[in-house]
Amino acid sequence: MLVNFILSGAAGGLLIGMTGIGGGSLMTPLLVMGFGIPPATAIGTDLLYAALTKAGAVACHQRHGNVSWRTAGWLLVGSLPGSGLTLWILQRIPASPLLDQMLRQGLAVALALTTLALWKRRALPKPTDTPYARIWTPVLGFFIGILVTLSSVGGGALGTALLLVLYPSFSFSTIVATELAHAVPLTLLAGLGHLRLGHVDGTLLAALLAGSLPGLWAGTRLNHHLPEKVTRAGLSLLLLGLALGLWHSVPGKIA
Repeated sequence: MLVNFILSGAAGGLLIGMTGIGGGSLMTPLLVMGFGIPPATAIGTDLLYAALTKAGAVACHQRHGNVSWRTAGWLLVGSLPGSGLTLWILQRIPASPLLDQMLRQGLAVALALTTLALWKRRALPKPTDTPYARIWTPVLGFFIGILVTLSSVGGGALGTALLLVLYPSFSFSTIVATELAHAVPLTLLAGLGHLRLGHVDGTLLAALLAGSLPGLWAGTRLNHHLPEKVTRAGLSLLLLGLALGLWHSVPGKIA
């Protein structure tokens, strides 16, 4: 079982290295459906895994000057309060089958939104940035903070797609690197909050991290050789299948 967790961590690192997204989108449903990990534990553990893995990806992007730290900061202005509010609410909801069902459904919805964002993402012309982009950036961050803290999914693809709309003058590499830089403190805060709630498995986290570094190294190199359309289509189909599987696995769901 430990080897399977290490291989799963490598797969998540590979996706993050190739596309800047997909680690949480793949890891949490894989842990829930593939290994039977309780949703709360899967989400909390994956958040800390994502924080540490994406920090490595940011370091690689920073060496190439791809990160817009100002934009990442404006995202955090909204996402950190959104994450804190969600953790405050979760702390007041006792562990129960209802909470498990809510987390599964939230995860399925987040995966569906991520899939939609991936399909809608396309290269845009490069006019000046959208008017009032700085005003809308914290608003975007707030909703990403809620979504990521509740499900550990959706920040990368959804944030990337919306940043492309708000900042069309940015290169795609800058968009990806900026969202990764924003994701590190956000997932760290959310992960530490889940740790306080007892939702993190230390052994599982160590195994995932053991695989993530070589996966990240390989993914950053494959990034230069695979067309984005190919990786985006494959990842979209995978995430859509996981979303449908999670939704239908919820006991007593509303038809």
